[in-house]
Amino acid sequence: MAKADITMYGADWWGDCRRSKRLFEELDIQVNHIDVEKDESAAAKVIEINGGAQSIPVIVFSDGTHLTEPSDNDLKAKLQVLNII
Repeated sequence: MAKADITMYGADWWGDCRRSKRLFEELDIQVNHIDVEKDESAAAKVIEINGGAQSIPVIVFSDGTHLTEPSDNDLKAKLQVLNII
């Protein structure tokens, strides 16, 4: 499994988080998963990144950009831009 400098803030029970996590697994990309329900500072970080919204997942990339609740196509496109896939 390839290790990428990607952090995903989310919750295991949330459908969009499970979908993004499944895509990373299918693409054999290891990311740093942070559960916002177990880490209050992570929940605050999500709100900060999203300008006050609590939407998850928030996926932060090594280039300093992020995607919030991305579709699989949008996430794949970003991974291609970063030459991860």
